[in-house]
Amino acid sequence: MMNKLIASVLPHFPKKFVWIFSKKYIAGETVEQAIEASRALNDKGIKITVDLLGEFITNMDQALQNKNDYLSIIENFEADKIDGNYSLKPTSFGLLIDKETCYQYIREIVEKAAAYNNFVRIDMEDSKCVDLEIELFRRIKAEFPKNVGLVFQAYLKRTYQDLEDLMDIHTEETPINYRLCKGIYVEPKEIAYKEYEEINEHYLKDLEYLLKNKVYVGIATHDRKLVEGAMKIIEENQIPGDQFEFQMLYGVTPELRKEILSKGYKMRVYVPYGKDWFGYSTRRLKENPKMASHIIKSLFIKG
Repeated sequence: MMNKLIASVLPHFPKKFVWIFSKKYIAGETVEQAIEASRALNDKGIKITVDLLGEFITNMDQALQNKNDYLSIIENFEADKIDGNYSLKPTSFGLLIDKETCYQYIREIVEKAAAYNNFVRIDMEDSKCVDLEIELFRRIKAEFPKNVGLVFQAYLKRTYQDLEDLMDIHTEETPINYRLCKGIYVEPKEIAYKEYEEINEHYLKDLEYLLKNKVYVGIATHDRKLVEGAMKIIEENQIPGDQFEFQMLYGVTPELRKEILSKGYKMRVYVPYGKDWFGYSTRRLKENPKMASHIIKSLFIKG
């Protein structure tokens, strides 16, 4: 109850106050700051995926600006030889406003990344976007089979079926590449698992299905139980190291991240940056009120 109360009022606080807790999880406002943060991770043997903040836009002028920004991001990150790839949210390009223009913009970004033999991850958003984003992925993968991937959320009841349905575009030469996460958007119980144990159960079920079918998986979690469960699946099925990686958010569970690295596993960190950090931070807080207790701890215990 207290967490939800804090989550509801914090967006109304001054930005400087919200930045106190946000700065740990945001790489900065500029591409230069994002590159600096990414290089520091590379120096520790960690790959990155960079994301420009700013989803759920209201007009297509914003979509065009985001497209141009991403093209510039790719040029800058490639020029600085950052070991990483790119993540984007289709609603940042007008998915819910003009899906065809959205497709054209994202296709152009993937084409730009492909010119550098690099890769773009299409993030999965809330339930009203799922079918549209699967359709978008199918279209772009048909043209750039090695340069685009998708995200799936284990807490959605439809996910396992979606994974099975998409196996028709999975081949040995051009395997599908997914990030698998629990899911953060607030969804009704009719379409999403709600309990911790059942979400974890379905996460590991999805993961085992993908790995056994030789799909490349970004195992995206900060949950120690899921990390241990994933490692068990990998060991029992003798999954080769070039078929998966672990993924985490910038600034989250650094100690667990170190443990995973110490075991010799590949790690990638999701690096968000941009001027919309305030919107990103407050939306994440509303979607996951449990974060509020961590915020209070960082404000009043750690100073």
